[in-house]
Amino acid sequence: MSVQINIAGGKGSVDLSDDNFAVSFKEALIHQVVTAYLAGGRSGTSAQKNRAQVSGGGKKPWRQKGTGRARAGTIRSPIFTGGGQTFARSTRDYSQKINRKMYRGAMRSIVSELARQERLVVVKELTVKAPSTRDMAAKLEKLGITHGLIVLAEDDNNVMLSVRNIPNIEITTVSDLNPVSLVAYEKILITADAVKTLDEKLS
Repeated sequence: MSVQINIAGGKGSVDLSDDNFAVSFKEALIHQVVTAYLAGGRSGTSAQKNRAQVSGGGKKPWRQKGTGRARAGTIRSPIFTGGGQTFARSTRDYSQKINRKMYRGAMRSIVSELARQERLVVVKELTVKAPSTRDMAAKLEKLGITHGLIVLAEDDNNVMLSVRNIPNIEITTVSDLNPVSLVAYEKILITADAVKTLDEKLS
């Protein structure tokens, strides 16, 4: 069985697998996969030194008794300026394990919901003869795309240069497509070749 998605402008339709573009909306799975994807992007390199890691402080700053001050064993104690941090941050790995089956399932659920809500706009092709922000903006306005993601089958330098200065519009390829990008934009503009490639990739 297959599902048909009309090409914008009434120039035909694209037959896609209903196993990829007609599945139910699985909110819990999408939330888990999106959260894991965002967590994997965190560097986790923030770190501080505790009192054992701060250099110096090997000598007792003053004698134990007779000074009238509280006893102290090192000037690298957290109570002194330049001392170690009491609860020091350390480097950590924020990544979460997501199985390939779960990831693909979430992608299928997202694109299926986009298709149902008519937020997946398929065009036969998206090309410009030379980099031109004006021409690309006119094409997007004609398609009603003001806040969206453009998905191409492969890199097109002219299109990418034309899009980069248009606000609220991003561009990517099928190979770099991810669940966060799909849920972040109001509409997804994808070429016919790209949507077929995506169908094959999700199968």
